[in-house]
Amino acid sequence: MVDRLQITKNWLPRYPGMPLDNFGDYILLTNFRHYVDKFAEIFRCDILGINKPMQAATNSSGLTIINFGIGSANAATIMDLLSAIQPKGVLFLGKCGGLKKSTEIGHFILPNAAIRGEGTSNDYFPAEVPALPSFKLHKFVSEKILEHGHDYRTGVVYSTNRRIWEHDQDFLQKLKKMTSIGIDMENATIFIVGHYNVIARGALLLVSDVPLTPEGVKTEESDLQVTQNWADSHLTIGIDAMTEIGEKGEKIKHFLY
Repeated sequence: MVDRLQITKNWLPRYPGMPLDNFGDYILLTNFRHYVDKFAEIFRCDILGINKPMQAATNSSGLTIINFGIGSANAATIMDLLSAIQPKGVLFLGKCGGLKKSTEIGHFILPNAAIRGEGTSNDYFPAEVPALPSFKLHKFVSEKILEHGHDYRTGVVYSTNRRIWEHDQDFLQKLKKMTSIGIDMENATIFIVGHYNVIARGALLLVSDVPLTPEGVKTEESDLQVTQNWADSHLTIGIDAMTEIGEKGEKIKHFLY
């Protein structure tokens, strides 16, 4: 196999154990197995890939959810592999650290852009290319957030490959200077690799911690509380948005240069 499409069509089923024909036109991406479990419970559908690197499920409406794991390398992998089926839209449901006083635990963020601090995206485009979501997809998601009675923030998030950085005072000062609204590990990669593969993409982030203060650093207990209080709403908004966007959302066009 020397053709890129041949490779991705062969490899995509390997990771979640799902045949190509089982993937829907719209995709929810997440880092959390329990989001996949809840999705399967709601729609009474099977979870594939139990013993594989990724788990996935598709409902009868043609919406697929995939747990791709953690980090920018995994984000790039799944966005590359999804080019095998050319989905009509991909929405990442992830968590992030809030870096502003206006972003408290439990808030939702629709990022306008992501700063490419993760490095993975450099393999796809030069550093000057901004990491952006698809505007029309985010516009529709924003409407769904409000319909569900929630507010949201917008702003630029910083994506990093570092998972353990909360102790690093120099890095914390760097984050403050960048005035980012949040920090995560995958957004910039998903936006850039989606752009590279001509895939409409977006992200709905749930603020899970406020790491600029010692008492705000995420712990197992605090993360469990976030999951219990807000994960169901996070998933429900994502499901509704990506179920209805094909019928009610504006048509998303791609322009190649």
